[in-house]
Amino acid sequence: MTLVHRHAQGTHAPELRAAAARLGRRRFLTGTAAAAALAFAVNLPATGAASAAELDTRKISTDPFTLGVASGDPRPDGILLWTRLAPSPYEADGGLPAERVSVRWEVAGDTSFSRIVTSGRLDAHPEFHHSVHVDVAGLDADRVYYFRFRAGTWISPVGRTRTAPLRNTAISRLTFAAVSCQAYHDGYFTAYKHLAEEDLDVVFHLGDYLYEYAVTAVGGARKYTDRRLPAHFNRETVTLEDYRLRYSLYKSDADLRAAHAAHPFVVTWDDHETENNYAGDTPENDVPPEEFLLRRASAYRAYWENQPLRAPQEPKGPDMRLYRRLQFGRLAQFDILDTRQYRSDQAYGDGWQVPGPESENPARTLTGQAQERWLLDGWKSSTATWNVMPQQVTFSQRRNLPTADFKLSMDAWDGYPASRQRLMNGVEAAGLKNFMVLTGDVHTANAYDLKKDWNDPESRTLGTEIVATSISSGKDGTDKPADWAAHMAANGHMKFYHGRRGYVTVALGVQEARADFRAVSAVTKPGAPVTTVGSFVTEAGDQGLRPA
Repeated sequence: MTLVHRHAQGTHAPELRAAAARLGRRRFLTGTAAAAALAFAVNLPATGAASAAELDTRKISTDPFTLGVASGDPRPDGILLWTRLAPSPYEADGGLPAERVSVRWEVAGDTSFSRIVTSGRLDAHPEFHHSVHVDVAGLDADRVYYFRFRAGTWISPVGRTRTAPLRNTAISRLTFAAVSCQAYHDGYFTAYKHLAEEDLDVVFHLGDYLYEYAVTAVGGARKYTDRRLPAHFNRETVTLEDYRLRYSLYKSDADLRAAHAAHPFVVTWDDHETENNYAGDTPENDVPPEEFLLRRASAYRAYWENQPLRAPQEPKGPDMRLYRRLQFGRLAQFDILDTRQYRSDQAYGDGWQVPGPESENPARTLTGQAQERWLLDGWKSSTATWNVMPQQVTFSQRRNLPTADFKLSMDAWDGYPASRQRLMNGVEAAGLKNFMVLTGDVHTANAYDLKKDWNDPESRTLGTEIVATSISSGKDGTDKPADWAAHMAANGHMKFYHGRRGYVTVALGVQEARADFRAVSAVTKPGAPVTTVGSFVTEAGDQGLRPA
């Protein structure tokens, strides 16, 4: 979808606009990330006498834990815990003054917190919108823990989390879910209610955690009759305040809060957390470069403030190192990608196009050179049974027609075939026997075999791709989208295509992996049940999906 953005000159924070004015076009002409990081290193918490005054927590008269709790990026010895204080989440300041708040955190081995394992205290700073990131260490591996926060007399909901197994431990099973694309204005997050009740070790969010588009007073397709949302949601997000408020809206959803409280999340973004189909430093529409840098810096900062991410992921202006690696015993290595921040601009003006010299230019990249090298090197050193790559856009070739005049999506890996081929070569060079790609973006559930030669169905299968449908984006959907027959006929390596909302669970074992596609019948009204609409397995050492 293409929108015309009208950026009001007075909407960004003065200190950010001043930094952008100093930066000008320098970043775009030189690619100097360090200069951009320096220019945007503003409005950070000060220390010592210059720090914000401390709020007397007795003055917090209403529950500050309205946005729930979350955990993320499990390690064998620790976990990242998150919350954000917001007594009035739909207000720009969250209902708190520009003062730091002392917050106590507790981790226990039981839900009653009679066996507190570790605890501590830290400040929630107004500069970070009173968000709290606690990097807890010293925990036992492969164990369930419970956590909560305290601010004055207020106590947060209890969260459940789990640490990863020791890296060299032989484990027999790991169960995770993949989710993506949760447009608030397209419907209820019913799928998250069911996800919270699943027995999982971890959840991977593959992007589009929020959407920049306007949300009406009745919540768009939710059609609220019991409330009216504030008017400031009914505009596109551009400024830091806009993005912060939009996270408040999304995280006020009870089903999303339940999922975060039930499982640790590993998050990565796609485009809508910033702007539809942006590519690296290139915005969707023609706006001054410094304006887009301001928007990207604002979006990235709000993302970090509202996600369970560690300090290495804290953004430096319009730059944020989000790609990272997690290991779960000897069974699985997860290489989480960012296919948005470093990519070349989409070929042929984006959309579905006939491929040609522009899209097939070998210099084009979806990951950027540094991330690509990090990924390939990580595969070479991997000793895991399963190597899983959570990322955003469809990796497999996906023709729209079974005829010679087919088109491909320029926003997906099909628009960057040389970049994809370098990874496929890397899979073979590293000798990966069990390679799996996790994908979101397209609002449908799909399953693919990854072929050595996309045009030869009999060629070697190098791995599999599991595509998680959307949580709500696209509204209710349908079992068979209008292009179902054409896509199935055009892509012999496509084994499944379903158009309802939901998520996918994957159980990795020593002998095989099983994917169960879970779907809800509707999201434009609450309370829909969940069913399994497709199940597939792939055997370890003999890649290729077959119905379970």
